[in-house]
Amino acid sequence: MRKIITSLKTKFKVALGKIFNVKKSINVPHQWYGNDYGGFYISTEKLNKNSIIYSFGVGEDISFDEALINKFGCKVFAFDPTPKSIKWVENRKNPIEFIFHPYGIDEKSGIVEFLLPKNDDYVSGSVINQINVDYKKTVKAPMKCLTDVVKELGHKKIDILKIDIEGSEYKVLDSILSAPVEIDQILIEIHERFFPDGKEKTKTLINTLNSYGYKLFGVSRGMEELSFIKI
Repeated sequence: MRKIITSLKTKFKVALGKIFNVKKSINVPHQWYGNDYGGFYISTEKLNKNSIIYSFGVGEDISFDEALINKFGCKVFAFDPTPKSIKWVENRKNPIEFIFHPYGIDEKSGIVEFLLPKNDDYVSGSVINQINVDYKKTVKAPMKCLTDVVKELGHKKIDILKIDIEGSEYKVLDSILSAPVEIDQILIEIHERFFPDGKEKTKTLINTLNSYGYKLFGVSRGMEELSFIKI
């Protein structure tokens, strides 16, 4: 029932012009991995135990990461600079294939002012001053560009790169696409609702990915989790 309600709400928002009307551009067999909150559609055809997964932004939910590990036995390299997320990961028993790094992704490497959520009960912060964070509540956080990450970890190819980074996806996309690494699938949770020009940001994001040969094959019911594959 909740899935039906989500779909109806999404259609209503599209009809009112409140969100960008995201549409798939290619038909690829795909499956949903992870729970309703933290999951994404992926194409599983080429995945195996040797696949390399990058998961930027894990918060307190690694259902997506664990689902891939359980299914394929592959390694998931996870990243998050958020203090609550780091503590949560450190205080739980994680699969040995889940390899966590306490830093985030940005256009360039360095230490940044990381904005924490307005609501102390929430987890996810952002380098972007958007509606869910408080510019007065910050911590110093390490960030790295994808070029530096893949050089340090020694990867030439990434099978899946997932980003759920609270509005920064629009900011970092160009640096991801220009990194010296082959990426088969890019999964993005978009946060256009955070910005007055969010619809335009999403349109530009999709057009940019298309220009690099990535086609949209999976869209969640809420039209926020988008899955692209390199053709």
